[in-house]
Amino acid sequence: MSVVEQYARAHIVTDAEIPEDETIPVVLRYDPEADPRSVRVDLPGAHEWTFSRSLLEQGLRAPAGSGEVRVWPCGRVQAVVEFHGAQGVSVVQFETKALLRFLRRTYMATAPVTH
Repeated sequence: MSVVEQYARAHIVTDAEIPEDETIPVVLRYDPEADPRSVRVDLPGAHEWTFSRSLLEQGLRAPAGSGEVRVWPCGRVQAVVEFHGAQGVSVVQFETKALLRFLRRTYMATAPVTH
């Protein structure tokens, strides 16, 4: 089993001084050796979030999650991931196809090898 790491561009909704149309680099990571049920999202500024892979998958179809991480579809081609932490809330908007590609790669990484 191998680590899956995918780079994506996303829009962040924040009170900080970021131009509205500017995208940020985000790293999506899955390590089946460390935790086969979780994915990690690394945002700029050393903000790292780990949460259930199934939450990400469910949230692409309908609103899902409670507590620190929530995911929901936003129109036909985007999805929103909302992170709640001690410093406040970060709302990150992704293209759905980037998240689907990442999820597909995570399932391929954990597929049993047959000979």
